[in-house]
Amino acid sequence: MSEAQPPAVSVIMPVLNEERHLRNSVRHILAQEYAGEMEVVIALGPSTDRTDEIAAELVREDPRVHTVPNPTGRTPAALNAAIKASRHPIVVRVDGHGMLSPNYIATAVRLLEETGAQNVGGIMHAEGENDWERAVAAAMTSKIGVGNAAFHTGGDAAPAETVYLGVFRREALERQGGYNEEFIRAQDWELNFRIREAGGLIWFSPELKVSYRPRPSVRALAKQYKDYGRWRHVVARFHQGSINLRYLAPPAAVLAIAAGTVVGAALTPWGFVVPGGYLAAIAAGSIPAGKGLPVAARLRIPVALATMHMSWGWGFLTSPRSLARKVIASRRPAVVTD
Repeated sequence: MSEAQPPAVSVIMPVLNEERHLRNSVRHILAQEYAGEMEVVIALGPSTDRTDEIAAELVREDPRVHTVPNPTGRTPAALNAAIKASRHPIVVRVDGHGMLSPNYIATAVRLLEETGAQNVGGIMHAEGENDWERAVAAAMTSKIGVGNAAFHTGGDAAPAETVYLGVFRREALERQGGYNEEFIRAQDWELNFRIREAGGLIWFSPELKVSYRPRPSVRALAKQYKDYGRWRHVVARFHQGSINLRYLAPPAAVLAIAAGTVVGAALTPWGFVVPGGYLAAIAAGSIPAGKGLPVAARLRIPVALATMHMSWGWGFLTSPRSLARKVIASRRPAVVTD
């Protein structure tokens, strides 16, 4: 990877119902300050909005943009289809609601060379466009919201368990057979776990930043985090030893709050200390998280925090064992090479 001739890059995008952000996301890719050759491969799920129409416009407007079908609508299948249709040695994952910083690709390619990593990634910089989304963004970038996950809250450059999205060496993806398509969610974490188990390095750097648009409603946020918890439990069952205390905090909180509420209602008011303490904690934690935001956004942060915690914890606790059995039955990940 010489500075005189930067390696060619393939940007892969799984999209489904992304009419709101797709054009802007692709614009941030095509405007990258990168001297190497680049292509963008958009994997189109069965959208019910104008996503396909916008993608077709982007293809007509720039020869670097291509599309491939993803009839399943599932993210890992979309990623594998886009990888298979792409051709360059560096593969950059971007979502349809993610906005790359101007030098993201150039910085990532440099970090791959400097660190010898198989995958590098940075900060998931959540940014809202209204008061609810700003509240969610604040919750998603605070330690009370997501713990000490560096790709949410920032930190020093260092080896990591996983990173947001990722910029990969194609050889690492091909060696692992791509994403495991049984993992509807948590497919990034699962792939990075396999790369690490094979001796590869995953590298986090705060130099890399992707602006992210949060879910637009309480219901959508709850579904997102329930799915996160549900599938993170599947990863834990599939890969023994891959869980830690940070991931167990939300399900423990759900159980403690439920038990406290039952005890408080049936036996003694002291039972309400636990749920009351939790509410007080997220209310207090929302104060520093909401610094600089409008009042309407700050007032919504406790709702966002509770939605994230409770939904993730509930998803983890109710994750059916049948999901893990299905994953284990198809241990061989989808092959992404011809």
